Amino acid sequence: MKLSKTSLALLVIQLALVSSVGAKYLYQRWNSPRVWARVATNEPLLAMHGRYLRLQMTVDGCRSTLPLASQASFPRNIDGTPRGKDFSVIAPKYIEFPARLKVENNRLEAIRIPESDSLPLGIRVRAAPGMPCDSFLIDEPLNFYLAQGAPSPLPIKPGQELWIEVTVPPQGPPRPLQLALKQDGAWKPLAFQ
Repeated sequence: MKLSKTSLALLVIQLALVSSVGAKYLYQRWNSPRVWARVATNEPLLAMHGRYLRLQMTVDGCRSTLPLASQASFPRNIDGTPRGKDFSVIAPKYIEFPARLKVENNRLEAIRIPESDSLPLGIRVRAAPGMPCDSFLIDEPLNFYLAQGAPSPLPIKPGQELWIEVTVPPQGPPRPLQLALKQDGAWKPLAFQ
């Protein structure tokens, strides 16, 4: 079998493209900030050539603004002045808005992008009625893949919380690294070897 120059050139181009994507992800893994975020499971394990957890990440939106000021309720002092910067959502239904993610003081924060500046690169953040500002959800679930023989951390027992460590690249969704269970203030990283 003889390879032509065109075939070799095409092979080199394809290898360069795949290698550049891999190098970009590796670079971002080492240089992007890492943070732990609380997650909720969206649905049980699904079979798709292996198994994965579909996780809904929480973000802190307390330093952000909602699309309308009337959708926020601040705790107040006796004289009616706002107490602190934390708020709860009082909208009649879910609120969604584009946001950029950043890591500040070991917390994953969502900062709303005004609609006039909105680009398709923003992450969609969702807040339910009555939800406190430090528990907003990233709209797009995050998939965490498990090896075929690895035990599942589901179902979560009462009093436990599932947390995920992610890298936060400059653009795009967070990328998962590892899971941990938190119970009574103690962390137990989960190894999926």
